[in-house]
Order: sequence, then structure tokens, then C-alpha cells
Amino acid sequence: MNYTPPVKEQLFVLKHIAEIDTLTQYDRFVHSTPDVVEVITEGLGQFAAQEYAPLNRDGDTIGAKWDDGTVTMPPGFREAYQAFVDTGFGAIDGPEEFGGQDLPFTLAAVALEDLGSANMGFSLVNMLTPGSIESLIAHGSQQQKEKWLPKLLTGEWTGTMNLTEPQAGSDVGALRTTATPITDGPDAGKYKIKGTKIYITFGEHDLTENIIHLVLARTPSAPEGTRGISLFIVPKKRVDADGNINDANDVRCVSIEHKLGIHASPTCVLSFGDNDDCVGEMVGQEFGGMRAMFTMMNNARLNVGSQGVQIGERATQQAMSYARERIQSAKAGSESRDSVAIIEHADVRRMLLRMKAGTEAARALLYYACSMVDRKNCGDEAAKARLELLTPLVKAYGTDIGCEIASLGVQVHGGMGFVEETGAAQHYRDIRIAPIYEGTNGIQAADLVGRKLPMDGGKVIASLLSDIRADADGESALQILLGDVEQAVNWMQNDASADDRMAGSYPLLTMLSVLTCGWLMLKQHRIASAELAAGAGDGAFLKAKQVTARYYLNHMVPEASGLKAAAVNGAGLLYQLSGDELSG
Repeated sequence: MNYTPPVKEQLFVLKHIAEIDTLTQYDRFVHSTPDVVEVITEGLGQFAAQEYAPLNRDGDTIGAKWDDGTVTMPPGFREAYQAFVDTGFGAIDGPEEFGGQDLPFTLAAVALEDLGSANMGFSLVNMLTPGSIESLIAHGSQQQKEKWLPKLLTGEWTGTMNLTEPQAGSDVGALRTTATPITDGPDAGKYKIKGTKIYITFGEHDLTENIIHLVLARTPSAPEGTRGISLFIVPKKRVDADGNINDANDVRCVSIEHKLGIHASPTCVLSFGDNDDCVGEMVGQEFGGMRAMFTMMNNARLNVGSQGVQIGERATQQAMSYARERIQSAKAGSESRDSVAIIEHADVRRMLLRMKAGTEAARALLYYACSMVDRKNCGDEAAKARLELLTPLVKAYGTDIGCEIASLGVQVHGGMGFVEETGAAQHYRDIRIAPIYEGTNGIQAADLVGRKLPMDGGKVIASLLSDIRADADGESALQILLGDVEQAVNWMQNDASADDRMAGSYPLLTMLSVLTCGWLMLKQHRIASAELAAGAGDGAFLKAKQVTARYYLNHMVPEASGLKAAAVNGAGLLYQLSGDELSG
């Protein structure tokens, strides 16, 4: 099944939800004119379809291979990655000072969406490097920026995030990797790094000459917990002052994980300093690691949310194609008893429309949040606050809906969906990791109720709900869900215990996500209707947009109101049994 980039849909959402045209008011984005946005969006999609998509199946069936510390990618991957470097797409939103194009982050998100829809496992190499770039921009010295950023921006070198350790899991404060100061010799002022990190995406590969690891570690005087963590640049191979690659840096890939999906992405166990010769340099201030980590992770969480859109799009395209081609049974209620394509059957229509509507809703939420990144970067404090609120929604709801859509894609294929050769199962296996990494979706829900609802005394969430209310006239289901969310938020803020908030956090996150998506789909419905009435635009596209938006509003929004009880019923039942009683 080939990938067809959804360029019309992307441009529509960029214009009407991200409002990307308005970014030209900022000096930084003065060149982001509509024609530039259109050319780049079309070029991104074409590249992904031609270079990444044909490798998707081999990435799954052959996968990355480990042998004695080295990782080899399947045939064709090195050439495709080099083609990506040659396009310059990796530098879309990078600062011009270091070779970037200073275009909006929202456009970079479109790039990642296309690459991931074409080949999700492979695209993880493109997803992690921006986190390293953002952290160095925010926290690195000028010398570090000049040394590392140019080749990270082009993609000539890739970057990784090294947080998790075997004994720590999601508890970053429990990490044990050490950083010991070097006091003399040519590396004086740097640090000897020693420890083991796990689940390191593209921690080793043969796509580039060098890999730049950003590693969280503890200095000798570090206090316990997260307060004692610092961040270090640890290249796979050392780089001299002139940018030349020298000796290996005592970083070894011990193994790669054997996973359910994303087989084209080597998930590595990395060992630093087995021979006490691994050298790193500190980024920012000592004990500033957590701040730098969140710089890496916040946009990474948006990018993981994008994976729900990526797989949603690819699974939907494949299911639509199969449903048009598969002939089976007469249509219920038809006078003819001739078999028809299964796309004519009502339940298949239900699944296909749900897949399409869910993908479009998640894309709207993603692009809207990405537009807040661009406005925040231009000094808009309101956008910064809204972005913080939206980030857990994009990550959690985007990946949840992506899993649901991929599962529906298998169902549309029937028995053939359970057979690997059709490729439908790969989409589900690939996306299933997304609710887990970069902070599980449960952690996102806890972040929502623990950190985001109280922001500015509750004014940040109140502002979003006020904006939705202003647009919700005439939409009864959306208004009902809005009222349910307001009541649940009020209960969380005023009456719930800590356990109660945690118990209701996930249902509330889903309710708020669907509410926000419903609002954004309503905007699109109204714009599509107005353009159709005026005889503007692509009539077939606008008609489809009307229907998918209306399906989301009439079918998926009302479902979310059913979560209110779970959001506000508290934690009593969860703890009525002891741990032994529950598991016995």
C-alpha cells in the first residue's frame, strides 16, 4: 500500500487552525508566506512518499540488526537518510545563525508527520534529533552551539536523549550514571561519564558518521533525587576544535531490544565508560539537568502525539483502499443481491468515518499546539501557557486515538487484517509504543491535573474553556461536554483529594482532549461550509471535511460525556482492596 500525502488537508489545517499565515507578523517568520508554506508542504509529502514509504515493509520484516556493538540498518535506509540530509528539511525551524531556515516549528511538524506516515519506525531518527537541538539552543554555551548545532541541524549527525536506566524506569531521580570532573590534560574541564542507559532510540546506527548523545548524570557532589542531575554532551566519536571526528569515545551499544513494533528503529542499551575513557561536557549549569531535560521532552511529547496522526493517516488510507476493493455480500436493504464492495456496508462505513474523523481531529489538535510553540518562541506569554496545557492532550489523546484507528484498520480488513502480509497489523504494532514512551499517558494525565489545571490560579484552563464556549453556540453535544468538563475541573480544583485527582485524571484528560478537538473540528466545519457556499476551494474536499467534522461532533463528542462519572467518582473503589486482595 503506497502512501499519499494529505497535502490539501494539511494546508487547510495549517491555514485555518494553526493560522500559519499570521506568523509573518513576526520578524523571525517574515519569509513564511503562503506560497512558501505550500511549496514546502508539497515537497515534504513528495519526498516522504518517494524515499521513506517504499522502505516501510522492509523496516518491519528485516529491521535493524545488532552485531558485536554495531547496528546495521536494512538495505536502502542509508541512501534514503542521505537523501533527507540533502533536502535540508531537517533544518526547517533551526536558527539561521547555525545553518537553519528559521521557518515555523509547525512546518517542521508537517515534515515529521509525513515521514512518520510513510515509515514510522525509520522516522524516529528524525524525531529525536530536534530535542537535542532545542536543548543546546536553550542551555548550551555559544561555543557548544557553534560546534554541535550545524551538523545536527542538517542531519549529518543525529542526536539522542539518554534518560532511562535499568533500575530507574520513569523515575529519573533514581539514575546512577556518574560524571567525574577531569582536572588535567587536554580534556581538563570536561567529565568522565560512566553508566548504563536503556531504551535509547537510534542510540547506535550506520546512517551517519557521528551520534551526539545528551546524557543525564550525577557529579560527585550531587544531592539525591532530581535536584542532583546534570546534562552532558557525549559524542559517539570525539570531535576536535575544528570539527574533525577523531577517536571513539568509549560508548558501546550492548544490545538492541526485540520489540512488538517499530523494528526499523534500533532501541539500544548503551554503556558509557566501560574503559573509563568516555568524555562529556556539561550543558548549562551543574544540577540544571531536569530543566534541560524538559526542554528536550516537551516538544518531543508533541512529536510523539504526532505519531498518532501519522499512523492514523496511514492506517486510514490502507483501510479505505481495501474497503473499495474487497467485494463481499449484498448491501443490507438493497433489492439487488449482488455482492458489493465492503465500503458500502454501514458498519464498515462507521469504522472508516471514525478513522478519518479521528485522524483529522488529532491533526487539528497537533497543529494548533505547534502554532503555540511558534508564538511562544516569538514572546507570546499567553501562547506559552496554552501550549503547556495542550501538550499532555496532544501526547496522550493523539496516541490513544492513533491506537484505536490502527485497531479499526485491522478490523476493516477482517481476517486478512490479522495476517501480517497485508500490512494492517504493522500499523497497530508500530503505534502501540506511543502511549508508553516520552512519559506514559498516565503520566500525562497526572501532569494535567497536578501541574496544568492549577496554572496561574486556574486561569489557563479557564481561558481555553472560555474560548470554546464563545464558539459553541448551536452545538448541543459540545456544550454538554463543555459543562461536564467545567464541573469536573471545578471538583478537581476544590473538592478532590490527591488520590481522587489521580483516579479521575485520565478520564478528564480524554474529556478535555475531545472537547478541544470538537471545538477545532467545529471551526473547520464552519469554514468548509462557508467556502462551499461561496463556491470557493475544492468542492469534494470541502464536502468531505463537512462530513468528517460533523461525525466527530455528533458521534465522538457525546461519547466523552460518558466519562464524567469516572472523572469525579474519586479513588474510593480503587483502594477498597489491598494490593494482595486485588491481585490474588
